Amino acid sequence: MRYFVEFSYHGKAYHGWQRQPNATSVQEILERAFSLLLRQPLAVTGAGRTDAGVHASMMVAHFDTDHPVDMEDLTYRLNRFLPGDIAVHRIYRVQPDAHARFDATSRSYEYHLVQEKSPFLKDLAYEYRAPLDVSKMNSAAALLMEYEDFECFSRSKTDVKTYFCKISRAEWEEVSPSKLIFHITADRFLRNMVRAVVGTLLQIGEGKLDEEGLRRIIMSKNRSEAGASVPAHGLYLTDVSYPKTILKTNE
Repeated sequence: MRYFVEFSYHGKAYHGWQRQPNATSVQEILERAFSLLLRQPLAVTGAGRTDAGVHASMMVAHFDTDHPVDMEDLTYRLNRFLPGDIAVHRIYRVQPDAHARFDATSRSYEYHLVQEKSPFLKDLAYEYRAPLDVSKMNSAAALLMEYEDFECFSRSKTDVKTYFCKISRAEWEEVSPSKLIFHITADRFLRNMVRAVVGTLLQIGEGKLDEEGLRRIIMSKNRSEAGASVPAHGLYLTDVSYPKTILKTNE
């Protein structure tokens, strides 16, 4: 039987989502908890990977068990067992072939940026003091939806078959005079893509790059042409969407 689990985590203590041989990952901690509480070796497959230090306010994964589980009770017991920086929100039954990664129709991220020192956001937002023209950054962000090949924003030497992504939302929100949030949604993302996009848009906000320059960067397909990647601690995975057909409705 296959189940989906929705959860969130603060990424500071982890070397990303994916299990790694010499570093602590969110996947490792979650698999250990599930295996102990369900008393069987258990693998958890995530909707995607997040890099070291990146947060998730809503991540999805799937797991398989031989016997039905009490979903509310398991959610409660997991939260009692897991460390304080990982929280399980919901577990639900899905079709046997439903896949947390391959069935996802879209993913959404936010990048949080503050323009003044804030001790309470030190590990949760990027402090960036340079004056920014948010209107220009939003105008440039809208251009991203005209393109599909984003090799210029991808980490080098990644084993992907295509650099094509369909972006459906890309915009900056002025939350307060000193805080900005960049929202972006697409059917898929490349490694390091959001952080590279944000770094490039900040160049536009500072007047170091214009919209035609952004177009040239995208057409170049060259990572070295785009802006530097912003730090991981400002990035959040905020949503993963699925078709309703994945739900197990007959029980």
